[in-house]
Amino acid sequence: MKTYVDSVKLKTKTDERSYLTKLPAIKFLLNGGELDTSAPVTVFVGENGTGKSTLLEGIAVAFGFNPEGGSRNFDFSTAETHSELYKNLTLIKRAFPKDGFFLRAESYYNVASYIDGVDKIAAAAPPIIGAYGGVSLHEQSHGESFLALVQNRFGGRGLYILDEPEAALSPKNIMVLMAEMNRLIKEDSQFIIATHSPMLMAFPGARVYEFCEDGIEEKDYQETEHFQIMKNFTHDPERMMKIIFEE
Repeated sequence: MKTYVDSVKLKTKTDERSYLTKLPAIKFLLNGGELDTSAPVTVFVGENGTGKSTLLEGIAVAFGFNPEGGSRNFDFSTAETHSELYKNLTLIKRAFPKDGFFLRAESYYNVASYIDGVDKIAAAAPPIIGAYGGVSLHEQSHGESFLALVQNRFGGRGLYILDEPEAALSPKNIMVLMAEMNRLIKEDSQFIIATHSPMLMAFPGARVYEFCEDGIEEKDYQETEHFQIMKNFTHDPERMMKIIFEE
């Protein structure tokens, strides 16, 4: 199985006045930490605000992807909201992928609009929506359009960076995504994912990093707080409700 980004570290120290230095993920890197991403699937998990999506975005932009998502060829911007972290990241690369895509749930609408816009401008050319299943992503549900993207656009021998893909998917379709990931990994692909989904964390052979206030720690997925909370809830939801609503 081929991977394309073997590890991630900082080139230089980030400006100490930057808000980035307050994020646990960045503190870990500032202290000389290095993330081994050489597994076919690397998963970032952790509470909101720990920096997992910020780091994922930095990796994607440092690799050359559009900050709002898409392939390396997507050239659009609706809001300059990405951080400057990518300038200070060093990606240790083993090879260069034939394909790639950066998907982030919060700006997926913008990516779908860009695809429709390109086809309208280049009316004489073959529509690029054909590579996404032939139907506008706006004319499908969020989950349907996301699976259409994975099943039609992701071509193998690729680096696929996904930020909270579960936001679009039912539990059943998360399993469909995992089946597609397995297919693509067999075709020499690599995934780096930020997620809150215990199902995605359980992908066989995935390297799981938990982001917390103390930094970043590699863990077995069953040891993560996310998995433990979900396990306790599904095992005894009535008891968990009493704990949640206890005054």
